Amino acid sequence: MVDNRNMILAIVLSVVILLGFNYWTAQNAPPPEVAQQTTEQAPGQGTGQGTPSLPSAPGEGVAAPGGGAVSAPGGGVPSAGAEKVKQGPSRDEVIARTKRLQINSPRLIGSISLTGARIDDLTLATYRETLDPESDQIVFLQPRGLPQSYFAEFGWVPDGEAAVPNGETVWSADSTVLEPGVPVNLTWDNGQGLTFVRTYTLDEDFMFTVNQRVENNSAKPVTLYPFGLVSRWQTPETTRFFILHEGLLGVFDETLEEIDYDDLQESGKVEKESTGGWIGITDKYWLAALVPDQKSQLKSRFTHHREGDSDRYQVDYLGAALTIAPGEQASTENHLFAGAKEVNVLDAYEEKLGITRFDLAIDFGWFYFLTKPIFYLLIYINDYVGNFGVAILLLTVVIKILFFPLANKSYRAMSKMKLLQPEMTKLRERFGDDRQRMNQEMMALYKREKANPASGCLPMFIQIPVFFSLYKVLFVTIEMRQAPFFGWIHDLSVPDPTSIFNLFGLIPWDPLTIIPASISIGVWPLIMGISMFLQQKLNPQPADPVQAKVFMFLPLIFTFLLAQFPAGLVIYWAWNNTLSIGQQWVIMKKAGVR
Repeated sequence: MVDNRNMILAIVLSVVILLGFNYWTAQNAPPPEVAQQTTEQAPGQGTGQGTPSLPSAPGEGVAAPGGGAVSAPGGGVPSAGAEKVKQGPSRDEVIARTKRLQINSPRLIGSISLTGARIDDLTLATYRETLDPESDQIVFLQPRGLPQSYFAEFGWVPDGEAAVPNGETVWSADSTVLEPGVPVNLTWDNGQGLTFVRTYTLDEDFMFTVNQRVENNSAKPVTLYPFGLVSRWQTPETTRFFILHEGLLGVFDETLEEIDYDDLQESGKVEKESTGGWIGITDKYWLAALVPDQKSQLKSRFTHHREGDSDRYQVDYLGAALTIAPGEQASTENHLFAGAKEVNVLDAYEEKLGITRFDLAIDFGWFYFLTKPIFYLLIYINDYVGNFGVAILLLTVVIKILFFPLANKSYRAMSKMKLLQPEMTKLRERFGDDRQRMNQEMMALYKREKANPASGCLPMFIQIPVFFSLYKVLFVTIEMRQAPFFGWIHDLSVPDPTSIFNLFGLIPWDPLTIIPASISIGVWPLIMGISMFLQQKLNPQPADPVQAKVFMFLPLIFTFLLAQFPAGLVIYWAWNNTLSIGQQWVIMKKAGVR
């Protein structure tokens, strides 16, 4: 009896510690750092002869016409004593400092700075911060000069002394607005016989096509290396879920590489070489990714630099050399994806542009082979019913039908075990003091009656990959973001907002002001817990009394654990339990089990 109490106490304490730790980490996460901003670094910058390398630290400045040395495209990180950008100006004030090419499309609005030709001002027109239709649109990319600057840039690194455009270069544009399907040309002449033309094209979704052309009107050949970079200041807030990657990532020779912010802070730099691929920075729902020529040999890297209290993360690539003879011209075409990680959009780009494994920008996880088909099936059902919550219920029915033969066989086996309960009770009473003899007699009983005590666990084990796959779909795909069900569930991707502590909204008080979210049980988690308890009552009790007590606490434990899971997942689990209860009850009734 003492052992039983200790076991139960250990389980309860483990749950309390787990929930308490989750609450503590959520409450004590470090606040976002306010960046004391410096400037970003272009890959491979330098003035020496030979192939530029990807340096481990900001390189030297490159000579530019009309003055002394300035940093290579985008600049370099100054020393600790260098002047830092003053804080205080608003986003609009920073944007107004430079002449700009406006961006106007159905899904993206913003501008490109003509100083540096930086894509640094993007707002996602079709997404808002909250469910309120009047809430702010999602601000994605931000210009240098703000604490949380986040931008993309393309350019050239010279193999020699040729002057190339940099972060301070002012370009001339042949239009004032960039719209889908209408290219805009930016031009700059270095005064030494080289003319640089950069053509931006935007599609109806989130892809920029950037064509860089160089015309050599000088008397000698010039060798240049194309580059692209995405630079992000300040470590962003993340969901801190181990099942979701938020940070830097890329695909190199068809292999996905994911690097967390804290890991890059420790290593400082990660370098890769590949043919084609892509590289970027991802949030849960948003992605900024560089997509070079898929047939080009590339040197890519992830870097982190710290200046005072600020962090800068950068992904960049350096393409193969282009040598341009006098009187000739050369060009390279690359892409920038900047927007929402919509599955069908990423898949379309992967097929249209030949981007290697672009769908891996969405963290589908280990069960990719299940997660993606489940997503498409859910989308297919939703197209007919018009509600993702209803689609989840119907998807559950489809899954139950697929697993029906296996579950049916398992439930029949459990019914037989239920019929054997009286015999098992007699054996425990007869041989309770001799555990070895009792187990031998139990096994003999199972063999004689052709019963399998483990068969009831099989459906649960089979459903675990499906459960995690659906969890992934609900948690990582933007299509589930702010998708409503009925009643109080306005977003299936977040936990049930109700709480037992205010009688599910009947008392006008927010319990989260004093009660940890991890123990605030909503309506759907409670329904799930009750359904799990009822299903457990239909199952045969474990022979071991300690195991029986452990199983008795499982519905309560899962009620608390799933309280902070996406509501859509809890609805799935509760509905799946309900269907299982009905199926098992019918089978047990036919078998004569009461």
